[in-house]
Amino acid sequence: MEKVINIQHLSKSFGTHEVLKDIDFSVNTGEVVCVIGSSGSGKSTLLRCVNLLEKPSGGEIIYKGENILDDKHDIFAYRTKLGMVFQQFNLFNNYNVLSNCVVGQMKVLKRSKEEAEKVAMKYLMVVGMEQYVNAKPKQLSGGQKQRVAIARALSMEPDVMLFDEPTSALDPEMVGEVLKVMKELAQSGLTMIIVTHEMAFAKEVSDRVIFMDKGVIAEEGSPEQIFNNPTEERTKEFLQRTLKQM
Repeated sequence: MEKVINIQHLSKSFGTHEVLKDIDFSVNTGEVVCVIGSSGSGKSTLLRCVNLLEKPSGGEIIYKGENILDDKHDIFAYRTKLGMVFQQFNLFNNYNVLSNCVVGQMKVLKRSKEEAEKVAMKYLMVVGMEQYVNAKPKQLSGGQKQRVAIARALSMEPDVMLFDEPTSALDPEMVGEVLKVMKELAQSGLTMIIVTHEMAFAKEVSDRVIFMDKGVIAEEGSPEQIFNNPTEERTKEFLQRTLKQM
């Protein structure tokens, strides 16, 4: 298995507050890694450090054999290899669905409008939103917006897709439609890092689960091991608490 991203001794502080401490983990091509943990454990910050929306305070992020935190590295080029899906969709409200999926391709990947639209349509069909190409975001439900956001990220044809709690801003009845799309993507062999509080989903789609607590990786392993047989006391406590609420 080829390692796409290999993170070593990653740390992140905001002022005196250390949010991430000595994080080590890697993601292989075609692997689905779910990151779980309570609020404030550092999950989203970790994801934002991976795609350099936050600059790590220390450590290395090795992408295809090179440390992208070296000064000589082209951060912009690296970012185009990562698709990011946010909690709040982050769609351009003044653009319709198709344009939302086209603009980045044209601007960043320098694709022609025709080519960009073809690629966008392909991924809008993947997420089941092809009939909404002319709709503006305000005409869509939360679940539909998130599916468009996924199509937009896929249209850049990234090496890795990052999802930051993609269902946390959705009404309960819309969560299923987004998780269904993500499940299909996982089965298609896409490399994915998913921060999620949907435990049943994490258990079903992950190749590996990472449990974070207070800025460190407290435990990682297969879904079976983490959910059915965790070794760390704090993993057990977190799962008992979370599964009780379900």
